[in-house]
Amino acid sequence: MHATLLKRVALPLAILAAAITLFLWLRATKPVQPAPTPQEKTWRVEVVEAKPARRVPSLTLYGRVETPTRVRPAAPGAGVVAEVPAREGQRFEAGSLLLALDARDFAPAVAQTRAELADLDAQIEAERLRDRADRETLAQETRLLALAESAVTRVTRLKSQNLGSETALDDAVSALGRQQLAVTMRRLAVDSADARLRQLEARRARQQALLDTAELAFQRSRIVAPFTGIVATVHVAPGDRVQTGNALLEIYPVDDLEVRARVPQRYQEELLAALDGGVPLHARIGGSDLELPLLRVAGVSDPSGIDAFFRLPATTGIRLGALLDLVLLRPAVDDAVAVPYQALYGNGRIYLLRDGRMTGIDVEVLGPAADGDASLALVRGTGIAAGDRVIATHLPNAIEGLSVQPLEP
Repeated sequence: MHATLLKRVALPLAILAAAITLFLWLRATKPVQPAPTPQEKTWRVEVVEAKPARRVPSLTLYGRVETPTRVRPAAPGAGVVAEVPAREGQRFEAGSLLLALDARDFAPAVAQTRAELADLDAQIEAERLRDRADRETLAQETRLLALAESAVTRVTRLKSQNLGSETALDDAVSALGRQQLAVTMRRLAVDSADARLRQLEARRARQQALLDTAELAFQRSRIVAPFTGIVATVHVAPGDRVQTGNALLEIYPVDDLEVRARVPQRYQEELLAALDGGVPLHARIGGSDLELPLLRVAGVSDPSGIDAFFRLPATTGIRLGALLDLVLLRPAVDDAVAVPYQALYGNGRIYLLRDGRMTGIDVEVLGPAADGDASLALVRGTGIAAGDRVIATHLPNAIEGLSVQPLEP
């Protein structure tokens, strides 16, 4: 029984030992495989040749059409609107009638002030004649005074010789007194003539001012176009009663329109330097070749930027308040290189193809090219030379030294 149990255990162990021996022999005698060598991946990319040159960068702006000469005629006085030939949005020529108030509300004031002015003119003329007569009368009164004095002297001498009466002397002295009073009154009239004339002339000046005001109100009751322009708004209709200062309509000239656009703060110094240096700058309306000259910049800026004003030609037909996309042609820059936008990484980095690998350099991004293909960006950097190959394919895993190969043209 013991021998049987030993036989049952020894046979499986022998089989297991033989299997292990066979596995170890097979493992020891299998052929040796060489370890695989890792291969570096090479990326195929498009390249463009760098051609540094003097180029014109651009800047996209958004502006609104404005005018510094928007006119808002007001009622010169109380009255009724007689006619309104002007219509909102209508174009008019200089000298055309836009609106008229009833003349009967203004003509009486003109007639009254003219009549009062004529009355004052007559008073002034009468005062001058009176002054001339007073001067002539004063001369006569003065001669009569001398005769009265002589008469008193004569009667006094006769009385002292007992040849004249007391009554005669009293009459002579009385006549002298009356003549002295007459001379004094006449001299006062002559001396005060200038003062009376100045008073009348002052009244006439005041009346002339009233007449000028009345005539101006009468003239302004008919609103005649001072320029060729557009009617922006009409506030009244025929039959409306208006008071002094009430707005009647709004107009603006077609040849004095401007586009007000916001320029970012980073470009403010560039614009001011160009204006101070007399360098003309222009902007184009998006999608056209029409150029708008830069007139000036605002007198006040803030951290977001500064407003610039561009002249809008009258031939465009663009109306007040329109929103426009502008492309500002900035001052020309030397050594600028045009590259596709996909060649840019971050805020200012591109890669060059050198010795089959990517070489990164930092550049200044100037903006879209205004003197060529607007889809290209202008950049400038000290590490770019003429003939360098700029990698135009944007690689998500771009890194310094990455292996690349240019695509065949």
